[in-house]
Amino acid sequence: MGTPEAKYAAFEEKVKRTVYLDNISPQVTETVVRTALSQFGTVKNVQFIRNYLESRNIPQCALVEMENLRQADVIVSELAQLPFMMSGMPRPVRARRAEVEMFDDRPAEPGRGIFCRWLEPNDPDFKVAQELKRLTRNHAAEASFVLKQQLQEEENLAKQQNEALQANYKKYDMLDRVIADGTVQCLASHYNIRQADD
Repeated sequence: MGTPEAKYAAFEEKVKRTVYLDNISPQVTETVVRTALSQFGTVKNVQFIRNYLESRNIPQCALVEMENLRQADVIVSELAQLPFMMSGMPRPVRARRAEVEMFDDRPAEPGRGIFCRWLEPNDPDFKVAQELKRLTRNHAAEASFVLKQQLQEEENLAKQQNEALQANYKKYDMLDRVIADGTVQCLASHYNIRQADD
């Protein structure tokens, strides 16, 4: 399969032509993503990033590998300029360049290694490790709070949109009924108003 350096170089090329999409509706499937982005070029692979939270209503993210770097650049620039609705969902999808850390299948970078060891309380790195652990917990709590806020805002937006659609439906339904039962013609002749055929 080649040297570790060659494998990592191929992986870096894959990262360059991959786009990170977020704010995707949970109802959007791989087929929908492929269809929506095929207008920008050939979609080679779509990988949704797993949601580890219990809620199924939060936005999902995906890594979309395109055929070449130019197509990925077009997606990032186009979606940055205009709101991009996928599958008619009310949330605009955001796009940015993928980063190496986003991939679960990334190979080990040549020349780098990770060493793990237990730390004793008297070790100088023990306090650093405790602080990192505390910061990680705080970050997870903040991220969870932000996601809940975003979910609530989107649910409110969906409710407002539904109410607006229902109100517009009632208006058009009333107009259709008034036209169908002859009320419009009656009023037009009563007030001597010329009624358009269309």
